[in-house]
Amino acid sequence: MRILIVEDDERVAAALDAFLARSGYATVRAGDGTAALELLGADTEVVLLDLGLPDIDGIDLCRRIRGRSEVPIVIVTARNQVAERIKGLRAGADDFVVKPYDVHELLARIEAVTRRSRPIVPESDAEVRLRGGDVRIDLVTRQVLVDGVPIELTRKEFDIVAVLARYPGVAVPKERLIREVWNTDWRGFGHSLEVHVGAIRKKTSDRRFIETVRGVGYRLAGA
Repeated sequence: MRILIVEDDERVAAALDAFLARSGYATVRAGDGTAALELLGADTEVVLLDLGLPDIDGIDLCRRIRGRSEVPIVIVTARNQVAERIKGLRAGADDFVVKPYDVHELLARIEAVTRRSRPIVPESDAEVRLRGGDVRIDLVTRQVLVDGVPIELTRKEFDIVAVLARYPGVAVPKERLIREVWNTDWRGFGHSLEVHVGAIRKKTSDRRFIETVRGVGYRLAGA
């Protein structure tokens, strides 16, 4: 795995670089936003992004990286205000870690965002069928088909369906859906989840496609 470390503090960058190298990761370092954009490549698998850069505001850089790539972005910064976390997540970051941090926790978060960025495919099959086969969820092509007709879902809408498909017949808590789809534990995304579920039901013309489990969350009907 190749990790791009965007950090203007040479001491901090060097220490993080050394730890990741000992953990088996290849790294490349950028001391400012301009260098980060130059070093960002198709082989970059994770970006660790400090917000206090000398040339480009970190939030703006996050948006620019997200505009060019779907690479997982973990913001690593001393800014600990909730408003900054919200800005970072809305700018496209996948996670937000506040300095000082435990390096082992940071490593766990890197592993988590890379897992979430991979296609969600069950070990036995890449397709989930519901209610006798009239609804099919293709986790490779990222399509939901009802009676063979593809339903146009947004990226987030399909991500919700895909997470539910990972737990067939099980009620998935709202907190887990928010964590896996939006990559955050922030409760403010609860309303957004409800809106997205409503949109999925409307597009599939079936309110039973995703069942509401009171006090818990949601599950796929017929899974």
